[in-house]
Amino acid sequence: MSSQLILSGQNGSFEQVLHRNTATAGVGVSAMLKKDHAAQKAATDDYFRHWDNKTAQVETESDRETRKEEYASLTRQYYNLATDFYEYGFGQSFHFCRAGAGESLKQGIARHEHYLAKEIGIKRGMRVLDAGCGVGGPARQIAKFTGCHVTGITINEYQVERATRYAKMEGLSDQLSFVLGDFMNIPFEDNTFDAVYAIEATVHAPELRDVYAELLRVLKPGGIFGVYEWVMTDKYDNDNVDQRKTRIEIEQGDGIANIVGAADAVKAIQDAGFELLHHEDLADRPDPSPWYWPLDPSSWRHVQTLGDMPYTFRMTAVGQLVTHYFLSIAETLRLAPPGVTKMSGSLRLAATALVRGGKEKIFTPMYFMVGRKPLKK
Repeated sequence: MSSQLILSGQNGSFEQVLHRNTATAGVGVSAMLKKDHAAQKAATDDYFRHWDNKTAQVETESDRETRKEEYASLTRQYYNLATDFYEYGFGQSFHFCRAGAGESLKQGIARHEHYLAKEIGIKRGMRVLDAGCGVGGPARQIAKFTGCHVTGITINEYQVERATRYAKMEGLSDQLSFVLGDFMNIPFEDNTFDAVYAIEATVHAPELRDVYAELLRVLKPGGIFGVYEWVMTDKYDNDNVDQRKTRIEIEQGDGIANIVGAADAVKAIQDAGFELLHHEDLADRPDPSPWYWPLDPSSWRHVQTLGDMPYTFRMTAVGQLVTHYFLSIAETLRLAPPGVTKMSGSLRLAATALVRGGKEKIFTPMYFMVGRKPLKK
């Protein structure tokens, strides 16, 4: 079967062909090994055509514009390839967090989600939209923390199925629903939601102003929108080839068409029509450990609980190599689908770039903005 026929979904949706039954059975590496081989190769080829041979030295503005035009397929295929890796490495909340003294990584991630819910005033009974919900980790936390109802939207069918499964497993089906859709064209009427949030997700949009405007549309007048945005900081210099290399490696390894600067993000939320209530880089807060510590090969220095030890080993240089070479051997023996090693390598490259960007303070994954939809236009 040709790659184009598989990608067209003529024999069922592409995700159903690729993931088989792994949406409802298996997780992490176990799920990675059970993919359809032809579909995995098609997804890998479709994703990496945007990146192969497009380094910081040779990338053109045309390359970047093409990625922005094709953001939907780029993002969808990225999460077809990366979701199982994310669950293996991060669990079910695909984002970074601030570190608190004496707390585990899992506790820090939950606190990061609770903080957002508190800051935008989510309360019991509210109807809330999670824009770019992944497999629903933050939505489940916020629903339990506040008593609200969360609707999650994601462009990836596999994630919808997994998020729905996890909500049922935790007995939260009455408080959670997940829909397949593009947050650039949300399948809900105007003025539907009491609050909207996005956690490290709207960076996948081709234009921040446009996605923020769409979120404004479905938010009720007076409603609050909160976002943790990925941006390049004011210290980033696009004319510096080393810094540009860091940016491109983050984009490639994280399925992003175009990361913008912090000032651009602030302008985008205002141009979309929001009253900007607050904005700051939470990475500048005086925390005991930096946000990127889980990806740092020397992360063992920041471990505060025994429960973080297994995860920390996976993210050390040795742990990453063990995983990478295990998958490489499995792929060579055809026990793993083709392309899984290439994706593993891309994620390792991105992890290195994220740490470098964090240490040089040219990138942040937690530029926090809060906006209100005006009561009248």
